[in-house]
Amino acid sequence: MGTVLNSVGMMAELVVLGWLALTLTDSPFMVGLAMGARALPLFFVGVPAGVLADRVPRRRLLIAAGAGQALTAAVMGLLIMLDWVDLIELMLLTLVAGTLRALEHAARQSYTHDIVGASSLVNGLALLGVAMRMGWLLGSLGAGIVIARWGTGPAYLAVAGCYLAGAGALVSASAPARLAPAATGSLWRGVVDFLALLRKDRTLLVLMTLTAGAEILGFAHQAVLPSLARDVLNAGPEGLGALNAARSVGGVLGLLASMRGSAQGGGTLFLVILVSFGASVASLGLAPYMVGFAGVLVVLTVTNAIGALADLLAQSLLQFAVPAEQRGRAGGAWVVAIGLAPIGQLQIGGIASLFGVSAALGASGLALVALTGAVAWLYPRVWRM
Repeated sequence: MGTVLNSVGMMAELVVLGWLALTLTDSPFMVGLAMGARALPLFFVGVPAGVLADRVPRRRLLIAAGAGQALTAAVMGLLIMLDWVDLIELMLLTLVAGTLRALEHAARQSYTHDIVGASSLVNGLALLGVAMRMGWLLGSLGAGIVIARWGTGPAYLAVAGCYLAGAGALVSASAPARLAPAATGSLWRGVVDFLALLRKDRTLLVLMTLTAGAEILGFAHQAVLPSLARDVLNAGPEGLGALNAARSVGGVLGLLASMRGSAQGGGTLFLVILVSFGASVASLGLAPYMVGFAGVLVVLTVTNAIGALADLLAQSLLQFAVPAEQRGRAGGAWVVAIGLAPIGQLQIGGIASLFGVSAALGASGLALVALTGAVAWLYPRVWRM
């Protein structure tokens, strides 16, 4: 329930952020910049957040992060309703919310491991992924309706309520004993130890590279959805909500199909999934001209079903790649990798501004295919993970 409610707020925030940035600037590039500000803190805060998740109760971190995100969304909503907001305020509050999100992401994966154990980790993460995307579905559709009827200020207040409810749902959750003792020492020492592990274990670095590639070149397609809805499909905010809802439905379907028990030996599958993900993003660029709005929804659903599988495998393989006492930092490594998303959001927004949405989607998708092939050729051990 905590994940569902939090995810309603997270996706609703993404929809209203994209629409508000496009309304303020009328620029796909600035939409990419705003969404980049949402993800930028993940790169810098990911490893310290993971270290913190190895030292303090993870449930408390999740509650604190949810309450903090509720506060920032409420402030944003009030500023909009008072007509005191411009792009600067939007960026600053989005950066604060992104920092809190880094804490949440790092703690959630390792808390899941605490609850279900290694043997059920893939299924546990898949179940949480389904819950998350069900929340995204509700948040996508709800945000589009709220923006269309009442505006972006009330939409941000609704986002705040969802975040607060998600944090409240975890108050009575269990706090299972960890299989490994909590790490000790300073936060800085924990960061240094993790960086040393990265230098020692090339596999972990390769997994982070592939995860970052999927985020930069695959998941960045969400940054051009506002332009796709308004400028290409002429669908308005309700259409944008429908596009984000298709992303959520695809993710749910992909994760339901993934419950196979273990990520051991999943390296080959991970590579195949990433190539398929890139190809589907490229095909999304052609869909508006070949199959219309309904066809775009179908292609977007398939694209995000594949993307959800890539995300699940990345999280699971990273958890298996580290010792038990560093699982929080494995979650932090995933956060760092997805924290490179602003690079993708800026590049896809820039290409869309210069050459159009279709060219931007095609270039990003084909680049992901090329990156995956290069990593598989240069580091063949990835096939045997």
